Amino acid sequence: MQIADIHEVLMRYWGYSKFRPMQEDIIQSVLDGKDTLALLPTGGGKSLCFQVPALAMNGVCLVISPLIALMKDQVENLKAKNIKAEALYSGKSSYEQELIINNVCYNDVKFLYLSPEKLKTDIILLNLSKMNICLIAVDEAHCISQWGYDFRPPYLEIAEIRKYCPNVPVLALTATATKDVVADIQQKLCFKSENVFKKSFERKNISYIVYKEENKLGRLLRICRNIKGTGIVYMRNRRGTADIAGFLQNNGISADFYHAGLDSETRERKQNEWKSGKTKIIVATNAFGMGIDKPDVRFVVHLDIPDNLESYFQEAGRGGRDEKPAFGILLYDDNDITNLKDRFEKTYPDLSVIRSIYNSLCNFFNIAVGGGKNLYFDFSLAEFSKTYGFQPIVVYNALKMLESQGLIILSEDFNVSSKLFFKIDKEALYDFQLRNPNINPLIQCLVRTYGGLFSSFVNIDEAKIAKTLNVEAERVVDVLQHLDRLEIVEYVPRAVKPRLIFVSERIDEKNIFSSADNYLQRKNVAKKKLDYVLAYITSTSKCRSSMLLKYFDEDNNMRCGNCDYCRKRNKLAVGNYEFDKVLEIIKPVLQVKKLTIEEIYALVPNIDQEKLISQVKWLIDNGKIVVDEDELYRWEER
Repeated sequence: MQIADIHEVLMRYWGYSKFRPMQEDIIQSVLDGKDTLALLPTGGGKSLCFQVPALAMNGVCLVISPLIALMKDQVENLKAKNIKAEALYSGKSSYEQELIINNVCYNDVKFLYLSPEKLKTDIILLNLSKMNICLIAVDEAHCISQWGYDFRPPYLEIAEIRKYCPNVPVLALTATATKDVVADIQQKLCFKSENVFKKSFERKNISYIVYKEENKLGRLLRICRNIKGTGIVYMRNRRGTADIAGFLQNNGISADFYHAGLDSETRERKQNEWKSGKTKIIVATNAFGMGIDKPDVRFVVHLDIPDNLESYFQEAGRGGRDEKPAFGILLYDDNDITNLKDRFEKTYPDLSVIRSIYNSLCNFFNIAVGGGKNLYFDFSLAEFSKTYGFQPIVVYNALKMLESQGLIILSEDFNVSSKLFFKIDKEALYDFQLRNPNINPLIQCLVRTYGGLFSSFVNIDEAKIAKTLNVEAERVVDVLQHLDRLEIVEYVPRAVKPRLIFVSERIDEKNIFSSADNYLQRKNVAKKKLDYVLAYITSTSKCRSSMLLKYFDEDNNMRCGNCDYCRKRNKLAVGNYEFDKVLEIIKPVLQVKKLTIEEIYALVPNIDQEKLISQVKWLIDNGKIVVDEDELYRWEER
């Protein structure tokens, strides 16, 4: 039931007077109670499409997302607008989970963010009827499709909750999806009828450019110097981000690096310095960019080849959100292609290896079959790999496969702040303070420094508290742990290592990917996507933008005029019609026999000879026509 005007909501919380294209139509579809699939490219404002209607309705919006970092980011952003929001995912203590659910059921929480594996847990299923759900939003909806680039079986459980709230609409959102994935999403989420809103993937202001470059660092330096404004440089390797940022700094470029292994305070600082313009270039892994809406990014450079065009399109799309000209640039060399193919094979270890690693993992933590659910442990990948004689890269990729099956979560979001919550009310706390004057200064410091400690978990900084009290940080930790044992507080110290969480009980290893065909099918889908990437970067005869649009099932035969291919074509001074007409005549002939240049001229007598020479030269330069030693020309198929 709608209780507020959506334009008033937009202005009150976001300060915008109007919606972006298609947002209002999507929101109205949701308010009309229709299941809705929204395909909006990166920067298209997907989150507003569920946040606005939820705020206009009475009830709680469930938001399902596989990305813990994005959940945290959106919850913090909503809280900053005085909107009550919570996130529930594996790794939180039982007490913290219960507190969140109670707040959702009884304290007007508007948004509950959930990881998909949490949907089938008792704490959710037993409380759904108390939540007054108004909307189910499924973010990163492509994860539900086996044809998608990031298929996650736990997403298949989402439709199960619809029977608990049959009249609640579902809004599925994704930035990238092919037509097969679009159909699959609606079918798997049990849409009552097909209902898709799709914004064109065309980004006319972005120039897509691919350079085959032996000296990638030299090219990167020229890009950073010649293109004004801020930029993002994407890499795979965490260590590499620091190295490249250092290289740019040594050459007078304002740069910094970012990856998931940094503590939350450092990440936030680096992010804010880049967003404010203090840092020009951020060199980052793909952990950077989620939820970041900086409109004036002028270029995005990929120093490593992405695994699929969905990821590339999403990351390159973080440039030019202000609709002004921007560049999406990919640099590669022959070694990159070799490494990409090798990495693909390591990304999909043999099924027997994945099962063996899972078995070893459970043994490592002494977990019996049928046990281990919701247990979590500090985890050293290097120590585990050495103990069992596995290659670390193989272990990492096997863990990602196990994660996709909903068996574990490898949380690399460590070094986050500690959390605290008072389990007793203010009156009982006052009595405790009177009886424990030696602890009273710490309690007073907590209450004065941090708000909301009696209603929800709050991030705290032990070092800051220690400095205020003029004591050692270890002393603060000791007292907080003592208060936790007395059940005065619930204290969750920060993790200092990656954390491995067992989402479900240990299963027999033979039941992992119970059908080898399913695993092979998934690998084949990924291989096809890899082949599309290689075709994209090695092509010398097609408009880059048109190739991307075709991949996402958009028919667009018009050249963009801005990519590297089009810019070369533009120099020919040959119109599209003339170019295509010549190609239509000479290509089929050259495919079956060799011709001299005079014979080529004879085939197209009505075109200016200088233009024809330019076109033939362009086709030679781009590897489409090959010249034999006796000056005969033939078509090169590749």
